[in-house]
Amino acid sequence: MSRIKNKTGRYVITFIMLLIGSFVAAAALECFLIPNTILDGGITGISIIIHKLFGIPLWLLVITINIPFVYVGYRNLGKSFLIRTLFSMGCFALFLSYFELVEAFTEEILLATVFGGALYGLGVGIIIHFGGCIDGTESVAIVISKKTSFSVGQVVLFFNIIIFGVAGFLFGLDRALYSLLTYVITFKVIDFVSEGLEQAKAALIVTDKGTDLSREIYKRLGRTTTTIRGKGLISGEKEVLYCVLTRLEVYELNRIVEDMDESAFVTILDVSDIIGTHIKSTKREKELLKKKR
Repeated sequence: MSRIKNKTGRYVITFIMLLIGSFVAAAALECFLIPNTILDGGITGISIIIHKLFGIPLWLLVITINIPFVYVGYRNLGKSFLIRTLFSMGCFALFLSYFELVEAFTEEILLATVFGGALYGLGVGIIIHFGGCIDGTESVAIVISKKTSFSVGQVVLFFNIIIFGVAGFLFGLDRALYSLLTYVITFKVIDFVSEGLEQAKAALIVTDKGTDLSREIYKRLGRTTTTIRGKGLISGEKEVLYCVLTRLEVYELNRIVEDMDESAFVTILDVSDIIGTHIKSTKREKELLKKKR
């Protein structure tokens, strides 16, 4: 019973924090950035451009344009990711419609850039930290990263360079540069709050169900694991799984472990560099897995 209560409590806290993150991110956009024609990157940046050109409500654009990208994220990160993302985007859209009626906090372009970027990074960082997403670019970037040699950060940066280039053409070079500065500030704050979107993490999982966990991790995240035999002083023989993944997938990994083996012990470590391709699922790995079955 206590485990059920603890799990329910974690879910409640997760969705409360996703709500808070959405509130902060929406306030940053509507009260600082958009009134001064400063763009964010990703799908939100595209939505702002269309909003400025055609007057379509931003909240509607954010929801509509993100639909195919959210589906891609669902296919690769699972149902729980979809639920948290839909909740985050729904709250984000709701708060955008509210703050649209609020007067801009400042017309000083530099203040708007710095404080808007910092607040937006704080909001998005909270959302990512608790396993949600308000911009489908990140989930698509993870998929592309798995199939290519590019990191998640490189893919997102490529998308944003195109968006800022379009912004420079439509709204002037100065707005594009301010938008780029906002992106840098936002990314740094996200890095501080959620420890970096594209930063790799290493998970050590001590469990009695190594094979089942390995297959489920591969099935839901597309990440392979390495099994190490271990022995606890009290618990006896154990299996230790080693897995490298992205920060956005850490929350889902914890969910997998909770579902499969509540007695498992998980440690998440920072990875400064990766040599090789073991972080990504490949056709060769899929063929080997089928042979083992």
